[in-house]
Amino acid sequence: MENQAELKDILVSSRDAGKRVDKFLSGSSLNLSRSFIQKLIDDVSVKVNGMPVRPSYVLKENDRISVSIPPPKKLDVRPENIPIKVVYEDSDVIVLDKPAGLVVHPAAGNFSGTLVNALMFHCEKLSSIGGVLRPGIVHRLDKNTSGLMVVAKSDAAHRSISEQMKKRSVKKTYAALVHKRVPQDEGTIDSRVGRNPVHRKKMSVIRDSKLKSREALSKYRVVERFKGYTLLDVEIMTGRTHQIRVHMASIGHPVVGDSVYGKKKNELGIARQLLHAKKLGFAHPVTGQYLEFESELPGDFERALSALRKNVPHYQP
Repeated sequence: MENQAELKDILVSSRDAGKRVDKFLSGSSLNLSRSFIQKLIDDVSVKVNGMPVRPSYVLKENDRISVSIPPPKKLDVRPENIPIKVVYEDSDVIVLDKPAGLVVHPAAGNFSGTLVNALMFHCEKLSSIGGVLRPGIVHRLDKNTSGLMVVAKSDAAHRSISEQMKKRSVKKTYAALVHKRVPQDEGTIDSRVGRNPVHRKKMSVIRDSKLKSREALSKYRVVERFKGYTLLDVEIMTGRTHQIRVHMASIGHPVVGDSVYGKKKNELGIARQLLHAKKLGFAHPVTGQYLEFESELPGDFERALSALRKNVPHYQP
């Protein structure tokens, strides 16, 4: 029945014995986030052999895990008639081109005027896996990053695309204007990313194995060089928070306009990071057909490049 919890029963195999229960469940076919698994455990909605457990419980072969997943709450985020640029849409997914300055989902300080508010106005249905505040949202772009995003209309589509992202089969390429001339034509940054241990609102490259971090892999290629700047294509194999911004800053080439990880000011007068999700490719969650989309650079990005090509850094963004 509607409004009833969904019950899942999992028998632990020898292959998964020795894993922590929270890590095992967050990597399982349930497609639930680690934080949501943590909440379920805290709410005694996860039991092993009929008994409540801690997140650190180490699984044994033939343990039986029962998970009670509460029904999605009724959305209390209001639809708003905010224009969105739809690149592709069918009954399962929407691909859209997000402008810089648009917050993806409601959060503290931004409960209206977000992409989610716009999507709720535009769509009759969105996947519920993201919860009340993130319906349909499979992945995010930072507020001041522009470009392509895919949104799921059904839970099945959400799970499919999430699984593709876990397997690194989703193609995501960004255009990034960075400070200084990057000398090598291409390169790979394989540096773990985690919460900055001092400034908790920032992410950083983590080299201390004792600190919590996640694998992060970015590949970049030089598209064009200017005096003091370089235009890159950056393909990300993983989707960590602020990944490109953190990775580029870590090698001495912060993204232009990024006041968090780079310079507070730039001679171009750019007030947002010049980072644009230009290419997105994935297998359609129902048909399996590979779909790929490309987005042109937005006006402020193009004007910055034009000024650099003319060697006229001072211009009106």
